[in-house]
Amino acid sequence: MKKIQIFLFCLIAFSCYSQEPVKWDFAVSDIKNGELKLTIKAEIDENWRLYSPKVYEDGPLATEINFFSDTLNVRKKGFLLSSKPLDEFDPYFFKNISFFKNEAEFYQTLYYRKSSGEAIKGEISYQVCDDRLCIFRTNPFSLSIEGQILESNLKELKEYDVIKIDEMTLDLSNKDLLSSSTNLESKNQSFFSIFLLGVLSGLLALLTPCIFPMIPLTVSFFIKQSQSNRKGIFDAILYGFFIILIYGSLSLPFHLVDSLNPQILNDLSTSVFLNLIFFIVFVFFAFSFFGYYELTLPVFFLNKTESKSSISSIVGIFFMALTLALVSFSCTGPILGSLLVGSLSINGGAYQLTVGMLGFGISLALPFAILALFPNMIKNLPKSGIWMKKFKITLGFIELALALKFLSNADLVSGWGLLKREVFIFIWLVLSLLLSLYLLGLFKNRGEKKSNIEKIFGVISLIFSIYLLNGLLNKDNKLKFVSGFTPPVFYSLFSNDNGCPLNLDCYKDFDAAREKANSQNKPILIDFTGWACVNCRRVEENIWSNPEVYDILKSSFIISSLYVDDRKKLSSEESFSFKFPDGRIKKIRTIGEKWSTFQLQNFNSASQPYYIIIHPNGRILNYPIQYTSSINKYRNWLNKGLDNYGL
Repeated sequence: MKKIQIFLFCLIAFSCYSQEPVKWDFAVSDIKNGELKLTIKAEIDENWRLYSPKVYEDGPLATEINFFSDTLNVRKKGFLLSSKPLDEFDPYFFKNISFFKNEAEFYQTLYYRKSSGEAIKGEISYQVCDDRLCIFRTNPFSLSIEGQILESNLKELKEYDVIKIDEMTLDLSNKDLLSSSTNLESKNQSFFSIFLLGVLSGLLALLTPCIFPMIPLTVSFFIKQSQSNRKGIFDAILYGFFIILIYGSLSLPFHLVDSLNPQILNDLSTSVFLNLIFFIVFVFFAFSFFGYYELTLPVFFLNKTESKSSISSIVGIFFMALTLALVSFSCTGPILGSLLVGSLSINGGAYQLTVGMLGFGISLALPFAILALFPNMIKNLPKSGIWMKKFKITLGFIELALALKFLSNADLVSGWGLLKREVFIFIWLVLSLLLSLYLLGLFKNRGEKKSNIEKIFGVISLIFSIYLLNGLLNKDNKLKFVSGFTPPVFYSLFSNDNGCPLNLDCYKDFDAAREKANSQNKPILIDFTGWACVNCRRVEENIWSNPEVYDILKSSFIISSLYVDDRKKLSSEESFSFKFPDGRIKKIRTIGEKWSTFQLQNFNSASQPYYIIIHPNGRILNYPIQYTSSINKYRNWLNKGLDNYGL
């Protein structure tokens, strides 16, 4: 766990440190037929420490060399050797570590087929630290048989790509406004909303038949098996802590991905393929809730985990918590899947995902801790029964509604036109009506009585059906309660508008918007948005629709709506390659990739919605703003940009 934290810290530091603290030189010598000796020299900047190939537990990442899988003419013989390192106390890791200062040499023996004539291609992965921070680097290389570094560096752009990137790079002024703390406020709102979503998801999972009956049994087990009440309470609380830890740790892989490429989580959440997969999976989950089949993990895996739970002390309690997580998968899996995908879609960041998973874990863990402190409350818990089956069926209808959202995302991003707004709302209306009829007793067995709670939720579902019907028949009803989940208003069967939010004039190409702004002497509102962006729709339908805000947008701004998830292909003349700060090169092939790269390159942001006001000459007129639910705040922000435009 500590090594993962170190690695994450290194990746974060990497984005903040642009210099190269180590310079590398390569040499190749012939040992004997079929074998080569690769010598790598490192020149290390002052005060930096380069770590040896030695692997440490809870220590730095070892220096290592790897060869690319498509290079079949070379493979390693033995281990990477090095000159003698220092073995001293490292102030960052608080123990003795082997490292180099000033210079180092590494040696690797290779098997090599000279007849192939191919270059030796690979990379060195290493970690360097000073007394302030640690960074992680990968240094690619391409060598001839004579050891010369080839001119065609593996991570260099072509002249054409450099020209395209220069064309896309804005000459901005007032860039200090980009670091405004207002963005932090928006992120805090996202953190809070996703945490509440996690807590709500956990509460739903608690009421399922896989978990609810286990609460009194588990708490009673801890209290009875312990020698004292205090020990039983401690064990139950520790059990709850491990539940939180297990679910929170599920987000760690996303941090690695997000640190390597800040756009990748947004790409995942808007991927057509993945949204179609999520649609299929959620339909599959829904029918499991309806009782057609049960989702279970492999028996041997569950047995293995459960056997570990019999171990005494802390380790056994951890495996008891892990067993609960695995055994309850058939109920928590669909809910957890909704939370995972919802977190990725909120703002494209892994930290939101962690916050959501922690909220989910806390909801599951709290009953065990509270009932351990107050065991008499166990008597007041409702008994397991038919109500749990009905609750699962209700969740099945909700899963189908969520599944439709993923199909809608794929449809919007691809522009298929399959799920126009009216079609989407109609299907939701049918699902809501069926749920209300089920809860109100249309499908009940003979002699079965409906509880008051069922009737209450049945009436709520019926009211929601009427609400959807009104939105379907009345075009002026924008269904603000579900804005962001339904397709945008302009994505309609009967729409004759220009494809822009609220029929405003907008430009989906920035250069065209800037040309228009110059001719009309108006500022540009850049709207970084997405077809699958829930919060983008909420701002458009709840904020932009306000008469005052709408008038300001229509009369005073040139709007450039840039969809970062648009999957339409660029022509061969427009596509290019982009080099990220870590040296990776990505081919930009779609309109969405172009505008997401444009956003990252100029504004160092990869989240949507993201609004910024600029002068056609590149002067930033106000700090950027992201999602907000306040009409006054957004209106004042627009007016401030207009005031600064006139200066």
